[in-house]
Amino acid sequence: MGRVMKVLRTLRNHWKKSTFAACVLSYGGYWFYGKHCENVLRREACQEAREFGQKLIGPHESLKRATVILNPAASNGKANSLFEKNAAPILHLAGVEIKIVKTDYEGQAKKLMDLMEQTDMLIVAGGDGTLQEVVTGLLRRNDEEAFSKTPIGFIPLGSHNSLSQSLHLVTDSTVRRITSATLSILKGEMVPLDVLQIKSEKEQPVFALLSIRWGSFRDVAESISKYWYLGPLKTRAAHWFSTLKEWPQTRHASLSYLPPVPRPPEMPNEKPTRPNLMYRIYRRLQNYWNPPVEEPPVEPEPENWEEKPISTLELTISTQNSNPVKNRTDDSMVLSVEPDTLTVGQFITEGTKKAENPLESTENTLQIEASACRVTLPQEGAGFYNIDNEAFEAMPVEVRLLPRKLKFFCSAERREELAQLN
Repeated sequence: MGRVMKVLRTLRNHWKKSTFAACVLSYGGYWFYGKHCENVLRREACQEAREFGQKLIGPHESLKRATVILNPAASNGKANSLFEKNAAPILHLAGVEIKIVKTDYEGQAKKLMDLMEQTDMLIVAGGDGTLQEVVTGLLRRNDEEAFSKTPIGFIPLGSHNSLSQSLHLVTDSTVRRITSATLSILKGEMVPLDVLQIKSEKEQPVFALLSIRWGSFRDVAESISKYWYLGPLKTRAAHWFSTLKEWPQTRHASLSYLPPVPRPPEMPNEKPTRPNLMYRIYRRLQNYWNPPVEEPPVEPEPENWEEKPISTLELTISTQNSNPVKNRTDDSMVLSVEPDTLTVGQFITEGTKKAENPLESTENTLQIEASACRVTLPQEGAGFYNIDNEAFEAMPVEVRLLPRKLKFFCSAERREELAQLN
């Protein structure tokens, strides 16, 4: 009892040191507990991957081959370490033959797609920028029709991983996000995603999976990082300072669009059974003696473009990949024309929301569903686009929807969650 009283007296007499030591021990305990939880997640994921690796394969089957496009610069240079700790062991234990290709500079992923050989699956390890480059390079190939059928896995390692919310479980844990995304590749659950083809007169087409943005909210979002010293107020401050420089921040353009296209029924995955030999011989003889009459080619109907001048704070052209399992009767993209009647206070409030969710629309936003659109901008002062969170010089473009163009691996749990939202 005397020793206990002596310890308590010492702590009371040195309360500043005691408080500091308690804070350090608490933080250290919390840090070690977090590391322990991460190791548990890794171990569970590796055990699940080992079960895949222990499955027997047939005598005529071969190991699955995967080409990994890894951007080491993603997530402020931590992407390589995150991949080696959390994703690579899972792929190796599952018996996947992986070929890792690391990018050295921005835009290299597009060039690497020209050199890529046929593979069983393509895995993109990076952020929105890496994914956009890979998709653009893949669909620019001359043989893109064959390569676009290659299933794609996305391992979110970047600072911005917008597509991850449509494919994988939403979580704040980086380790859980990466391991679950890698395991979804092994399980083979897939969803088709739409692609935006963006053409201009100057350059080759660019492809996007999410959206193309142009306007004031996009411009202000690019300047938020300059006000880092304001902490949690930096987003509101960036929008307020932008109104001091220019108000109203209205953008003028001309918008032409085509109506949505009815979605054709999905073809069954199973091949029809082959007719017997006698029936095939009979059909060939019949076609030989009575050849079928060729019908004249049907001329395509002229496209009826509807033109609309717009005055807006921001124009967003987005796919509906935020919920790829949603039941739809049409194949369409969404044109969102933000109203230009917002007050300064509303601009700051709505801009703060858009900084967290760029595709969230404000009240009274005009939304048009279309299968294609043309955007004609003013010759000077057009600014920049954001195409899947990557900046491009703004110019007149034609955007067309390529419905269900690519197949991505998806978490079964996330697919069920999105299906319940229908």
